[in-house]
Amino acid sequence: MQTKQYVIQKEQKAAEKITFSHKQMDGFKVTPHNQIPHPGISVNSMLIVKPSLIEKLLKKKNQRKLDYYLQYIIALIDSNEGAEDDSTFRTALNDLTRYREIVEYKYRKYLDDKYINLLLKKIALLEHEIKSKIMYKEQTRTYQTSQPIMEEKIGEKGKSR
Repeated sequence: MQTKQYVIQKEQKAAEKITFSHKQMDGFKVTPHNQIPHPGISVNSMLIVKPSLIEKLLKKKNQRKLDYYLQYIIALIDSNEGAEDDSTFRTALNDLTRYREIVEYKYRKYLDDKYINLLLKKIALLEHEIKSKIMYKEQTRTYQTSQPIMEEKIGEKGKSR
């Protein structure tokens, strides 16, 4: 019985630079953020053309982003229970509004409408929670500032002759 043997040989080639015109290709552009050094190809940006891969990538990215915002809002509410300042809530609300605009205008052409509407409902729920917390803070602040004035008016009442 004769066994087959294979030999792989690597040819030495000079470094070649390959460029494509991104204007002619339609897809989703991704830039890697990892800073892991490794020998070989370095990627500055990547254009994903396959629609199913774009959809999977964006769904995973949006799920991570929603989980991040949910954890951030929970931590914000827990840490800001007694604080008077609501600027952190307003910053979180601005971030959520910016994210909603990105989903609405950037991701809509890659994802189906049913998923986009579900995602927008989840974002609206988080925005509503932050807005209600801001309103609660404003009401308690207004109540605390008006309370001494009301006590003074009650104290001024007395017998009038």
